[in-house]
Amino acid sequence: MINSSASSDDSAVATAAASAGADVVRSLYGRRLTRIDKGAGDFATTADVEAEKAIVDVIRAARPDDALVGEEGGQQGSADAARQWLVDPLCGTLNYAVGSMLVAVNVALRDGAAAVADPFSGEVFFTDGTSAWVRRDGVDEPLAPTSATSLVDVNLDPPFINRPGFRAVDLLAHPAFVERFRPRVVSTTLALAWVAAGKRAAYVTDGADLTGSVHFAAGIALCRAAGCVVTGIDGAPTGAEGRGLVVAADAETHGQLMSMIRS
Repeated sequence: MINSSASSDDSAVATAAASAGADVVRSLYGRRLTRIDKGAGDFATTADVEAEKAIVDVIRAARPDDALVGEEGGQQGSADAARQWLVDPLCGTLNYAVGSMLVAVNVALRDGAAAVADPFSGEVFFTDGTSAWVRRDGVDEPLAPTSATSLVDVNLDPPFINRPGFRAVDLLAHPAFVERFRPRVVSTTLALAWVAAGKRAAYVTDGADLTGSVHFAAGIALCRAAGCVVTGIDGAPTGAEGRGLVVAADAETHGQLMSMIRS
């Protein structure tokens, strides 16, 4: 067991910020909330905005000179800053708006510490960039990925920028996938934390470079620190030229998924 909260390092800041956002999300759950239209069917709610304010307050108090990008508030500080926080105050807004508790609060320092909070389980998954833990009821335990569940989350949300070469829906119908894995379909990056924690064997999504995304950066950091295999859907390292995301608990699971994707 590790008392990681004793230090004032970046992982403690990320954990405190994500927890503050999760407190807001949990407190507003079930209330009638104002919707803020973003176009193309996307929207935010009062909970997204208020949670982001709580997160930013924590980061500003602890790291006043750092830049940040918020899902709702956009860029604050220089976009070229050496230290930049990526904030997604409520990943799974559509779920939340219809009363589903499958949501996450994501906070990441680019190329550094990160935290993902589950507002309803009370779990906070976090990393200092090297190791990864989960905090439950004030106790920290190391994350231990495993493919034992055979559960694979596949994100079917648009955009589908790599079609026709890759379509996530086709992966679900692949005979080898049906034989080896059991599919789960989610609309929140909480699923990435579940891979790091051993609750899922893998996660697959379409997309471009996701490492700098406010939605994905925290989950990717967690999975890497926990020892998961993290690549694009082409098997190449993630980065500026990245294509989507395949995160697996171990090399064998990753290899099986890549063979199905390529075929």
